[in-house]
Amino acid sequence: MKPDLKQLGAAAVAVLALGSPAFAAAECGANTGEPATGEPIFVGGIHGNAAPGDWTSSTDSAAAYFACVNANGGIHGRPIEYLVENDQWNPEAAAQAAARLVNDTDTVAMVGNGSFIEMAVNAGTYEAADIMVMASACAISECFETPNLVSTNQGPLPSNLGAAQYAQEELGAEHIACMGLNIPNNGIWSCNAVAEFMESRGGQSTPVLINPGAPDVNSALLEALASGADTILINQPAGIALAILSAAEEQDLRDMFNWIAPTPLYDLSVPDQLGSYWHGHVFVNAELAPLNLEGPDALNWVAVLDEFGNEDDPRDTFGQAGYLSARFFVKAMLEMDPADVGDRAKVSEAIRGISGYTSDLMCGPYYVGDADFHMPNHAGYMVQIVEGGFEIVRDCYEYDSPYFERHIAIETELGLR
Repeated sequence: MKPDLKQLGAAAVAVLALGSPAFAAAECGANTGEPATGEPIFVGGIHGNAAPGDWTSSTDSAAAYFACVNANGGIHGRPIEYLVENDQWNPEAAAQAAARLVNDTDTVAMVGNGSFIEMAVNAGTYEAADIMVMASACAISECFETPNLVSTNQGPLPSNLGAAQYAQEELGAEHIACMGLNIPNNGIWSCNAVAEFMESRGGQSTPVLINPGAPDVNSALLEALASGADTILINQPAGIALAILSAAEEQDLRDMFNWIAPTPLYDLSVPDQLGSYWHGHVFVNAELAPLNLEGPDALNWVAVLDEFGNEDDPRDTFGQAGYLSARFFVKAMLEMDPADVGDRAKVSEAIRGISGYTSDLMCGPYYVGDADFHMPNHAGYMVQIVEGGFEIVRDCYEYDSPYFERHIAIETELGLR
């Protein structure tokens, strides 16, 4: 049965700071306390790390978890050798990275991937090679609407829908200006879903598209004003989102709109960067558990990073997602026949068979299946930016949108509802 979404966040404290320190040793995989010494199992990962940003936190957390697994018996005695590539936000580099991992090594799966670029470039490569990608930091449609990619993070479409639903239900939003990147498989894709959702509830949404290469936030704000919207959805990476809010403050636009955003604004540095003008006035969707909640996985993730990661590995949402992807992958591998764990086709089959995995870091069950689309994570939290951090204003809730009808059908068939 599908778990009660409300109960997972019921014990949340009001104002969020960085997660509490771990009080116990990290627990991973078979948790034998003995190092794995057998033949390595190769697992790949690709992240983007160059201008415009560093997306290494997902592979950092996955690497730490795999190191912990290797110190605790590995996969039926075999260690994981984690091969990580940087696509440098360059399509050619992304294609070359995937080719090296998929074609030039015995990599059985990809885990922890995080990039704008590589999913779009390599979705066909993964399908042709029948290799599954358990990604963690996806932001484009190919990551959710192709057969060989599945992610623990939500990406812009669900997170924006969660923010829009909260605004419609709690803030009285009737017309949302969706300020998205002018990229078909990112901003346009996710803003179109917001429009479909608002129309399904008798409202409307107007897209306001921004050129990512030369973002003109003042022109975008003028376009939002002219649309007649009562709510602005800042469907942007954190840097551009902060620039939009800074420009809005200069024009004293705060009280003219409801202000909502998806997960990129859930960053512990944001409240201080925005200052008191915005405290209490910006609502943000969090696609995984807020960082101070102290469930078993939330604490173990921090313990794993403390013991097996690097001091500068980020403790952020993508890090949570990388930990989850690695943990779910290891769970599936440990459930396999030991003779099959080095066989890519058998590993892909095992990943597709994942169903009903749960974690306090996610509001609902994780599953994969054999469909041409995958989006198991479509429930989350809403938080409000306040002085010193974030306040939870809505615990785990499912996003109600026509977009999820086909996902719900699969979940029903799998007995997850």
